[in-house]
Formats: sequence, C-alpha cells, structure tokens
Amino acid sequence: MPRSRRTRTRRPLFRRVIGWITKTVLGAVLVSMLWVGLYRFVAPPITLTMLGDMVAGHQVSRKWLPLAAMDPNMARAAIAGEDGHFCSHHGFDYGAIAKAWFRNRDGGRIRGGSTISQQTAKNVFLFQGGGYVRKTVEAWFTFLIETLWGKKRIMEVYLNVAETGLATYGANAGALRYFGHDATSLTPTEAGRLAAVLPLPKKRAAIAPHGFVRRHGDTLARYVAIVGRDGLDACLR
Repeated sequence: MPRSRRTRTRRPLFRRVIGWITKTVLGAVLVSMLWVGLYRFVAPPITLTMLGDMVAGHQVSRKWLPLAAMDPNMARAAIAGEDGHFCSHHGFDYGAIAKAWFRNRDGGRIRGGSTISQQTAKNVFLFQGGGYVRKTVEAWFTFLIETLWGKKRIMEVYLNVAETGLATYGANAGALRYFGHDATSLTPTEAGRLAAVLPLPKKRAAIAPHGFVRRHGDTLARYVAIVGRDGLDACLR
C-alpha cells in the first residue's frame, strides 16, 4: 500500500479513537454530575462498602438521621477528630496533605490527610483502597459535592454513611449500638468516642473502649466545646 494511502487510513482511525475517548469522558462527567445532584436531595440507598459487608454475610445496620435532628456534639467531634478546617477549605486541606506525605515518606505511621469531604466522596461513590487511581476519581467527586451539596449536606451524608463499627453505618446506628439511644442526644464523651472509632471502625468499639479509643475519644470529648466556642462548625449552623 502506498505511503499516502496508509497515512489516510491511520488518520481516520486515530480520529475515531479520540472521538470514542472524548465521548466516554464526557459521558462519565455527565453521569457523575447527575449522580451527585440526585444525592443532594436523596439519601444514598447503599454504598460499595455496605455491599461488601453484605457479601461477607454481615447484617448491615444503618438508620438515617438528618443533620438538623442530630446532636451538634457529633459533628463537632468529627471536625475535631477528622478535619479541623472543614468549614474553611473547599474540599482539600493542602497543609494536612503535605504533612501526611512527609510523615509517610519518613516512615511514620501511615496517614492519609483526607478531609471529611474527601472521605464522604470515597464512602458514597467509590470503594476502599485503589491507590492513586481511586484518589484521582475521588478528587473529582470531592469537587462535585463541594460545589453541588455544600457543607451541611456533606456533613449530613458523612455522619450517616461513615462506618462506626463492623457492618454499622452512621452516627445514629452507632449510638444505638453502643449507647442504647439514638444520636439526637449525645454527650461530648459519647460523640468523642464515636468519632474515635471512625478511622478503624471494624477494629474499634465505642462502648467500654480501651487503649487508643479511650484516650483519643476522651481527648475529642474535650475538644467538642472548643470547636463550638471557636466557631469551627460555623458552616453547619
């Protein structure tokens, strides 16, 4: 085949491939925007993490509670333990990310530096693990929920889908499991201990806690009042 004919054949194929890729990317963007927009008003019915528990044979426990009905101590404890700059950042705490990177590089205890917004994006739309590929998609969903939901909705969803124990999801289900009452009324100690469970929910318990959970939970309980006093939860009021 003459060179000019081979070139003409390759160029249409190249354009078709680029067209397919462009359409796929645009389609994924549109679907993700519609998905996030729907969850602005509708409670997420299930997450991949919940599905994983179900496949493993666990009975999933969850009970949705609107943020307005939830004791403010819970959101304050989550801010104290997970994301002190929640109300002031736009989804990413670059200072925390940098500190986590240096700590991990130097061989310290592995820390992610993720904000509550990033954790919400991961918990609702993605899966645990996955490395940098998942992190990239997580960043897109974080941008979307910050843009389309706002802080109150992000915190509301986070406190209803985050794991608070083995096959237990949300602060309300966690309060019922550990304390025998719902999350409409939580003492600072109860909220602090629930928040202390969040980083490793399958291995920690907020009732009769010991070791790290007790120490960290009691510390967070003391910070609950500080978060309120200093207005670190102002975006939720």
